[in-house]
Amino acid sequence: MGVKYLSDEWFVKVKELAEEVNLEVPAALATMKLNMTVTSDQGDCKFCMNGGKIEKGHMDDASTKITVPYDLAKKMFVDEDKQAGMQAFMSGKLKIEGDMSKMMAMQGIQPTDSQKLLQQKIKEITE
Repeated sequence: MGVKYLSDEWFVKVKELAEEVNLEVPAALATMKLNMTVTSDQGDCKFCMNGGKIEKGHMDDASTKITVPYDLAKKMFVDEDKQAGMQAFMSGKLKIEGDMSKMMAMQGIQPTDSQKLLQQKIKEITE
């Protein structure tokens, strides 16, 4: 039985998994702060990537904000469908505000082994 994507329980589980795999992030992600808003009929979910870790809520000092619909966010961030992300951006479904160079820089960053393991574990627990 999986955990609903972006539920409170999901955020708790992702934090536990990150600690379990002893998450290491590339230097380029260590100082990156990115706010994300996922929209749905049930309301918006606001979270951030702070130093390569997912945290609930937005940060005041993040220089970039992404807004994307729920189904697309799940495809992009859980299923790792990079094509869906590009199509969403080109069609205007994925909106980026602020420092676009942060998003561009993320595309070239190679994940660490612990990030790959965490991503696999997130896929396994997410419904």
